[in-house]
Amino acid sequence: MREHDKTRIAMANRIFFRLYQCANMLHKTGTRAIDSAGLTTQQWAVLGALSRPQVEGGMSVGDLARYLKVSRQNLSGVLSRMDRAGHVCMMADEHDRRSRLVQMTASGRNVWKMGAQPKIFDYYEDVLTGFSVNDMAHIIHYLLKLLDNMERIDKAQSQGSGRPE
Repeated sequence: MREHDKTRIAMANRIFFRLYQCANMLHKTGTRAIDSAGLTTQQWAVLGALSRPQVEGGMSVGDLARYLKVSRQNLSGVLSRMDRAGHVCMMADEHDRRSRLVQMTASGRNVWKMGAQPKIFDYYEDVLTGFSVNDMAHIIHYLLKLLDNMERIDKAQSQGSGRPE
């Protein structure tokens, strides 16, 4: 193996290990940051996705799973707990009765706006201490490049295995 290849593999190893560590720390410290709002980081992501104006009428479970980059099976448990807590409601899609829509309830909107968002914004400020707006733009740029490549691989793997996307 050429020295250049060894260096590239070593760097790739460090990048992906750091991403793994960041994901774990986001889950750990992010959950603590919003614990008093009664949410986990997974529920934070769901409410954040559902709070966007373009999905005010709700999102299908499949669209929400694709948006969050999780499996429907993993999302199902989170949605069930959030439904029981009154943060979301599930309803039949009037355009496709086989599909269920997830919508944030008034209670969920209140938890999101009054309980979670102020804590999330404080968490962002704390985690991003020392980062300029330019630094953040670079991080977003590179994470989107990684995500694009991972989505390309996922699509190819899904097509190769015969599994639906």
